[in-house]
Amino acid sequence: MYSFDYQRPGDRAAAVAAIQGDARFLAGGQSLVQALKLRLSSTERLVDLGGIPDLKGIRVDGGNVVIGAMTTHAAVALSPDVQKAIPALAELAGGIGDQMVRNMGTIGGSIANADPAACYPAGVLGLGATVHTNKRTIAADAFFTGLYTTALADGELITAVSFPAPQKAAYIKYKQPASRFALVGVFVSQGAGGVRVAVTGAKSAVFRATEIEQALARSFTPEAAKAVSLSPAGMNADLHATAEYRAAMVSVMAARAVAAANAR
Repeated sequence: MYSFDYQRPGDRAAAVAAIQGDARFLAGGQSLVQALKLRLSSTERLVDLGGIPDLKGIRVDGGNVVIGAMTTHAAVALSPDVQKAIPALAELAGGIGDQMVRNMGTIGGSIANADPAACYPAGVLGLGATVHTNKRTIAADAFFTGLYTTALADGELITAVSFPAPQKAAYIKYKQPASRFALVGVFVSQGAGGVRVAVTGAKSAVFRATEIEQALARSFTPEAAKAVSLSPAGMNADLHATAEYRAAMVSVMAARAVAAANAR
Protein backbone atom coordinates (compact mmCIF):
# COMPACT_ATOMS: atom_id res chain seq x y z
CA MET A 1 0.00 0.00 0.00
CA TYR A 2 1.28 3.46 -0.87
CA SER A 3 1.26 6.10 1.85
CA PHE A 4 -1.63 8.57 2.08
CA ASP A 5 -3.20 11.15 4.37
CA TYR A 6 -6.30 9.99 6.25
CA GLN A 7 -9.14 12.32 7.29
CA ARG A 8 -12.45 11.55 9.02
CA PRO A 9 -14.69 14.64 8.86
CA GLY A 10 -17.82 15.00 10.97
CA ASP A 11 -20.16 16.55 8.41
CA ARG A 12 -20.85 16.69 4.68
CA ALA A 13 -19.40 20.15 4.13
CA ALA A 14 -16.08 19.19 5.66
CA ALA A 15 -15.98 15.98 3.63
CA VAL A 16 -16.54 17.80 0.35
CA ALA A 17 -14.00 20.48 1.29
CA ALA A 18 -11.39 17.79 1.95
CA ILE A 19 -11.62 16.46 -1.60
CA GLN A 20 -8.83 18.59 -3.04
CA GLY A 21 -6.28 17.34 -5.54
CA ASP A 22 -5.70 13.58 -5.53
CA ALA A 23 -8.28 12.56 -2.91
CA ARG A 24 -10.88 9.80 -2.63
CA PHE A 25 -13.96 9.25 -0.50
CA LEU A 26 -13.87 6.11 1.68
CA ALA A 27 -17.38 4.71 2.05
CA GLY A 28 -16.82 1.33 3.68
CA GLY A 29 -13.67 0.36 1.83
CA GLN A 30 -14.58 -3.19 0.87
CA SER A 31 -13.28 -2.60 -2.67
CA LEU A 32 -11.08 0.48 -2.41
CA VAL A 33 -8.95 -0.68 0.52
CA GLN A 34 -8.23 -3.98 -1.21
CA ALA A 35 -7.14 -2.16 -4.35
CA LEU A 36 -4.90 0.11 -2.28
CA LYS A 37 -3.35 -2.84 -0.45
CA LEU A 38 -2.51 -4.52 -3.75
CA ARG A 39 -1.18 -1.21 -5.15
CA LEU A 40 -3.72 -1.38 -7.95
CA SER A 41 -4.88 2.07 -6.87
CA SER A 42 -3.36 5.00 -5.03
CA THR A 43 -4.39 8.35 -3.60
CA GLU A 44 -2.81 11.17 -1.65
CA ARG A 45 -5.77 11.47 0.73
CA LEU A 46 -8.60 9.24 1.94
CA VAL A 47 -11.66 11.05 3.27
CA ASP A 48 -13.55 8.59 5.48
CA LEU A 49 -17.32 9.21 5.45
CA GLY A 50 -17.99 6.92 8.39
CA GLY A 51 -18.13 9.78 10.88
CA ILE A 52 -21.02 11.61 9.22
CA PRO A 53 -24.22 10.45 10.97
CA ASP A 54 -26.73 12.02 8.57
CA LEU A 55 -25.42 9.88 5.70
CA LYS A 56 -26.78 6.78 7.47
CA GLY A 57 -30.30 5.53 8.01
CA ILE A 58 -33.44 4.27 6.30
CA ARG A 59 -36.83 5.97 6.11
CA VAL A 60 -40.07 5.60 4.18
CA ASP A 61 -41.18 8.74 2.37
CA GLY A 62 -44.57 8.23 0.76
CA GLY A 63 -44.13 5.44 -1.76
CA ASN A 64 -40.32 5.55 -1.62
CA VAL A 65 -37.73 3.91 0.59
CA VAL A 66 -34.87 6.36 1.13
CA ILE A 67 -31.53 4.84 2.17
CA GLY A 68 -28.60 6.96 3.32
CA ALA A 69 -25.41 6.47 1.35
CA MET A 70 -23.42 5.19 4.34
CA THR A 71 -26.03 2.62 5.35
CA THR A 72 -24.45 -0.83 5.41
CA HIS A 73 -25.63 -3.83 3.47
CA ALA A 74 -26.44 -5.56 6.76
CA ALA A 75 -28.65 -2.67 7.87
CA VAL A 76 -30.58 -2.77 4.59
CA ALA A 77 -31.00 -6.53 4.79
CA LEU A 78 -32.31 -6.38 8.36
CA SER A 79 -34.49 -3.27 8.01
CA PRO A 80 -38.19 -3.95 8.70
CA ASP A 81 -39.08 -1.01 6.43
CA VAL A 82 -37.14 -2.44 3.49
CA GLN A 83 -38.38 -5.96 4.16
CA LYS A 84 -41.98 -4.73 4.10
CA ALA A 85 -41.84 -2.28 1.16
CA ILE A 86 -39.20 -3.90 -1.08
CA PRO A 87 -38.34 -7.40 0.18
CA ALA A 88 -36.33 -8.06 -2.99
CA LEU A 89 -33.93 -5.27 -2.05
CA ALA A 90 -33.50 -6.63 1.48
CA GLU A 91 -32.74 -10.07 0.03
CA LEU A 92 -30.27 -8.57 -2.45
CA ALA A 93 -28.39 -6.83 0.38
CA GLY A 94 -28.38 -10.01 2.45
CA GLY A 95 -26.68 -11.92 -0.35
CA ILE A 96 -23.74 -9.56 -0.84
CA GLY A 97 -20.34 -11.01 0.08
CA ASP A 98 -19.99 -12.43 3.58
CA GLN A 99 -21.01 -11.08 6.98
CA MET A 100 -17.90 -8.91 7.34
CA VAL A 101 -18.49 -7.32 3.95
CA ARG A 102 -22.16 -6.73 4.78
CA ASN A 103 -21.22 -5.13 8.12
CA MET A 104 -18.73 -2.71 6.52
CA GLY A 105 -19.81 -2.18 2.93
CA THR A 106 -22.28 0.59 2.11
CA ILE A 107 -24.83 1.19 -0.60
CA GLY A 108 -23.23 4.51 -1.60
CA GLY A 109 -19.79 2.99 -1.81
CA SER A 110 -21.06 0.09 -3.91
CA ILE A 111 -22.84 2.14 -6.54
CA ALA A 112 -20.09 4.78 -6.71
CA ASN A 113 -17.57 1.99 -7.37
CA ALA A 114 -19.88 0.55 -10.08
CA ASP A 115 -18.26 -2.88 -10.18
CA PRO A 116 -19.63 -4.67 -13.26
CA ALA A 117 -20.54 -7.72 -11.15
CA ALA A 118 -21.88 -5.96 -8.05
CA CYS A 119 -25.45 -6.54 -6.89
CA TYR A 120 -26.60 -3.06 -5.85
CA PRO A 121 -26.35 -1.56 -9.36
CA ALA A 122 -28.92 -4.13 -10.51
CA GLY A 123 -31.23 -3.11 -7.67
CA VAL A 124 -30.83 0.60 -8.39
CA LEU A 125 -31.43 0.19 -12.12
CA GLY A 126 -34.02 -2.54 -11.75
CA LEU A 127 -36.19 -0.43 -9.46
CA GLY A 128 -35.69 2.85 -11.30
CA ALA A 129 -34.16 4.45 -8.21
CA THR A 130 -32.90 8.01 -7.86
CA VAL A 131 -29.40 8.80 -6.62
CA HIS A 132 -29.16 11.93 -4.47
CA THR A 133 -25.88 13.84 -4.19
CA ASN A 134 -24.74 17.04 -2.54
CA LYS A 135 -25.40 18.79 -5.86
CA ARG A 136 -28.33 17.14 -7.66
CA THR A 137 -30.44 14.04 -8.24
CA ILE A 138 -29.52 11.47 -10.89
CA ALA A 139 -31.95 8.94 -12.36
CA ALA A 140 -30.76 5.34 -12.33
CA ASP A 141 -30.89 5.15 -16.12
CA ALA A 142 -28.31 7.96 -16.32
CA PHE A 143 -26.11 7.00 -13.37
CA PHE A 144 -24.08 3.98 -14.55
CA THR A 145 -22.04 4.95 -17.61
CA GLY A 146 -19.51 2.15 -18.11
CA LEU A 147 -16.85 -0.05 -16.54
CA TYR A 148 -16.32 1.31 -12.99
CA THR A 149 -17.65 4.68 -14.16
CA THR A 150 -20.70 6.71 -13.22
CA ALA A 151 -22.22 10.12 -13.86
CA LEU A 152 -20.67 11.49 -10.66
CA ALA A 153 -18.44 14.53 -11.11
CA ASP A 154 -15.13 14.89 -9.30
CA GLY A 155 -15.79 15.54 -5.63
CA GLU A 156 -19.52 14.87 -5.90
CA LEU A 157 -20.85 13.08 -2.83
CA ILE A 158 -23.70 10.55 -2.85
CA THR A 159 -25.98 11.31 0.10
CA ALA A 160 -28.87 8.87 -0.38
CA VAL A 161 -30.70 6.59 -2.80
CA SER A 162 -34.50 6.59 -3.05
CA PHE A 163 -36.29 3.48 -4.29
CA PRO A 164 -39.94 3.50 -5.43
CA ALA A 165 -41.77 0.54 -3.94
CA PRO A 166 -42.83 -1.83 -6.75
CA GLN A 167 -45.87 -4.05 -7.00
CA LYS A 168 -43.61 -7.07 -7.55
CA ALA A 169 -39.85 -7.54 -7.59
CA ALA A 170 -37.13 -10.15 -7.12
CA TYR A 171 -33.39 -10.53 -7.59
CA ILE A 172 -31.71 -13.78 -8.55
CA LYS A 173 -28.01 -14.23 -9.17
CA TYR A 174 -25.75 -17.03 -10.29
CA LYS A 175 -22.76 -16.26 -8.09
CA GLN A 176 -19.08 -16.97 -8.12
CA PRO A 177 -18.77 -19.27 -5.07
CA ALA A 178 -15.72 -17.61 -3.49
CA SER A 179 -16.48 -13.91 -3.96
CA ARG A 180 -20.27 -14.15 -4.23
CA PHE A 181 -20.14 -11.56 -6.99
CA ALA A 182 -22.65 -12.20 -9.74
CA LEU A 183 -21.54 -14.11 -12.81
CA VAL A 184 -25.05 -13.19 -13.92
CA GLY A 185 -27.56 -11.41 -11.71
CA VAL A 186 -31.01 -10.21 -12.74
CA PHE A 187 -33.31 -7.83 -10.88
CA VAL A 188 -36.90 -7.80 -12.16
CA SER A 189 -39.61 -5.39 -11.07
CA GLN A 190 -43.17 -4.53 -12.03
CA GLY A 191 -44.55 -1.22 -10.85
CA ALA A 192 -46.16 2.06 -11.78
CA GLY A 193 -43.41 2.73 -14.30
CA GLY A 194 -43.84 -0.62 -16.01
CA VAL A 195 -41.52 -3.62 -16.12
CA ARG A 196 -37.79 -3.21 -15.56
CA VAL A 197 -35.13 -5.90 -15.93
CA ALA A 198 -31.59 -5.00 -14.87
CA VAL A 199 -28.62 -7.31 -15.41
CA THR A 200 -25.26 -7.33 -13.62
CA GLY A 201 -22.20 -9.51 -14.18
CA ALA A 202 -22.89 -10.11 -17.84
CA LYS A 203 -21.34 -7.01 -19.45
CA SER A 204 -18.84 -4.29 -18.57
CA ALA A 205 -21.59 -2.41 -16.71
CA VAL A 206 -25.08 -3.05 -15.43
CA PHE A 207 -27.72 -2.75 -18.18
CA ARG A 208 -31.42 -3.12 -18.86
CA ALA A 209 -32.51 -6.16 -20.87
CA THR A 210 -35.14 -4.37 -22.94
CA GLU A 211 -36.08 -7.46 -24.96
CA ILE A 212 -37.05 -9.28 -21.78
CA GLU A 213 -38.85 -6.18 -20.48
CA GLN A 214 -40.99 -6.10 -23.62
CA ALA A 215 -41.82 -9.80 -23.29
CA LEU A 216 -42.75 -9.42 -19.63
CA ALA A 217 -44.87 -6.35 -20.34
CA ARG A 218 -47.05 -8.62 -22.46
CA SER A 219 -46.98 -11.54 -20.02
CA PHE A 220 -45.30 -11.33 -16.61
CA THR A 221 -44.46 -15.01 -16.47
CA PRO A 222 -41.27 -17.07 -16.21
CA GLU A 223 -42.07 -18.65 -19.56
CA ALA A 224 -42.12 -15.26 -21.29
CA ALA A 225 -38.71 -14.32 -19.87
CA LYS A 226 -37.09 -17.66 -20.63
CA ALA A 227 -38.31 -17.59 -24.23
CA VAL A 228 -36.22 -14.50 -25.01
CA SER A 229 -32.90 -15.30 -26.67
CA LEU A 230 -30.28 -12.60 -26.16
CA SER A 231 -27.27 -11.97 -28.39
CA PRO A 232 -23.89 -12.79 -26.84
CA ALA A 233 -22.38 -9.69 -28.48
CA GLY A 234 -20.83 -7.51 -25.79
CA MET A 235 -21.24 -10.13 -23.07
CA ASN A 236 -18.29 -10.88 -20.79
CA ALA A 237 -16.17 -13.96 -21.46
CA ASP A 238 -13.71 -15.25 -18.87
CA LEU A 239 -12.56 -18.42 -17.12
CA HIS A 240 -15.96 -18.72 -15.43
CA ALA A 241 -18.26 -18.50 -18.45
CA THR A 242 -18.36 -17.77 -22.16
CA ALA A 243 -20.30 -14.88 -23.65
CA GLU A 244 -22.83 -17.35 -25.06
CA TYR A 245 -23.33 -18.95 -21.64
CA ARG A 246 -23.91 -15.60 -19.98
CA ALA A 247 -26.39 -14.56 -22.67
CA ALA A 248 -28.37 -17.74 -22.08
CA MET A 249 -28.19 -17.37 -18.29
CA VAL A 250 -29.68 -13.87 -18.37
CA SER A 251 -32.97 -15.31 -19.62
CA VAL A 252 -32.81 -18.19 -17.14
CA MET A 253 -32.11 -15.89 -14.17
CA ALA A 254 -34.84 -13.49 -15.34
CA ALA A 255 -37.33 -16.36 -15.45
CA ARG A 256 -36.40 -17.40 -11.92
CA ALA A 257 -36.70 -13.80 -10.72
CA VAL A 258 -40.19 -13.49 -12.21
CA ALA A 259 -41.21 -16.75 -10.56
CA ALA A 260 -39.94 -15.47 -7.21
CA ALA A 261 -41.68 -12.11 -7.67
CA ASN A 262 -45.01 -13.77 -8.53
CA ALA A 263 -44.71 -16.08 -5.52
CA ARG A 264 -44.57 -13.27 -2.93
